[in-house]
Amino acid sequence: MILLTALMITSGDKKRALYGGLAFTLSIYITYFLFGLGLLQLITVTNLAGFISKIVGVIALIIGLANIKDFFFYGGGGFVMEIPRNWRPTLKKILNGVTSPLGAFLAGFVVTLFELPCTGGPYFFVIGLLSQAESVTSIIPTLLFYNLVFVLPLLFIVAVVYFGFSSVQKAEEWKEKNIRALHLVAGIIMLILGVWVFFT
Repeated sequence: MILLTALMITSGDKKRALYGGLAFTLSIYITYFLFGLGLLQLITVTNLAGFISKIVGVIALIIGLANIKDFFFYGGGGFVMEIPRNWRPTLKKILNGVTSPLGAFLAGFVVTLFELPCTGGPYFFVIGLLSQAESVTSIIPTLLFYNLVFVLPLLFIVAVVYFGFSSVQKAEEWKEKNIRALHLVAGIIMLILGVWVFFT
């Protein structure tokens, strides 16, 4: 969200911001989808499917506790469950150089490579659950749908800014103001999912 708003600020006019935002979001959708397929294939080839459910349960609990930590002690322990702030200037510099939808698309790919290790926890959890299916091809529709849900917040921001319901700056200010609450909600959800895995 932070990087999408940075992209739309530098885009200038509304139509250019719309095309850039959509291209950026599409790139993230495709990159996460391909990563998900690759991870599923790796799980299948290495015969880890039988152990994955417990592994993702542990991952969910760790991510949940880390997010709840960020609600009470934001930045405590030397880390935050989001893109590190010292990375953001570099990523924003990349986005500041974007001058076309194609550039925004390529920037989305680069951004995903940066953010995946930091914010991909819930995605790993979902992939782990999907790996319990019979074959990779049988879960492609589910993966396509999940990735759509995954990028819906980005599409919402693009629409809200384009149609003038809010500004990029206000969206960013709202996010920063409520960042701790967002971490708490994410943490509770991941804890519930982690416990659910162990009791099903």
